[in-house]
Amino acid sequence: MNFKILTAFLLILLASCQNNNDSAVLNSSNFPVPAIMNYTVTHIYPHDSTAFTEGLEWFDHQLYESTGEYGASQLKNVNLETGKTLQKRVLPLQYFGEGITILNGKIYQLTYKEGKCFVFDLKTFNKLKEFNYEGQGWGMTNDGKYLIMDDSTENLIYRDPETFNIIKKTKVTDNNGPLPEINELEYAGNYIYANVWKKDIIVKINPLTGVVVAKADLSDIWNIAGLEINDHADVLNGIAYDSIQNRFFITGKNWSKIFEVKFN
Repeated sequence: MNFKILTAFLLILLASCQNNNDSAVLNSSNFPVPAIMNYTVTHIYPHDSTAFTEGLEWFDHQLYESTGEYGASQLKNVNLETGKTLQKRVLPLQYFGEGITILNGKIYQLTYKEGKCFVFDLKTFNKLKEFNYEGQGWGMTNDGKYLIMDDSTENLIYRDPETFNIIKKTKVTDNNGPLPEINELEYAGNYIYANVWKKDIIVKINPLTGVVVAKADLSDIWNIAGLEINDHADVLNGIAYDSIQNRFFITGKNWSKIFEVKFN
């Protein structure tokens, strides 16, 4: 009798394990493999190689940039053709500048570990106000209604531009599961494009689901352009989008070039 009970128990356990394995396979298939996003380099512009790029934004035919490093963080309006700074605001020494976005005539600039988001007038760069927040600040963009930032995790954090209160969080996932350390962000064509820290890739994210639908490998962009990467160049970081000409501007921390690319 005991043998029959033991046999029945083992059969039930085996069936349970099989069901769990089937479930694991099903769950993993919920994260589709991102499509390959090819690109073409259509132009190359000079970039200040002393700029530790944290945020890049194209707005009204103008290029704006946020740079990091303590004692060197700035908000800048840059001439795309020459790479020269047209207008700038230097952050106090205790702040490390991070991502920026432009919404309703204001520039929002995050800071790394200081828990401050500064709000500047777009035309004058005068500071209008500041917000406090918990955690780190990395990249930032907007969807025309809400600010969208990340904080070194896999989360996209939507915030009210008037109060900076959190509206919602969306987890970014690819075929391997949650994708942490998403960095600079750009909202373009109803998708969010993002750098991933220390990776030479740009991911294309569905903002409604957080799913990475496509991925571009830019590890060979310098070779494709027929150039050698400059000394002291750091990681790929910086995405700006020109919706009028459907082109992206791509650069990195301390890179000497900005690459104009078209994804296809």
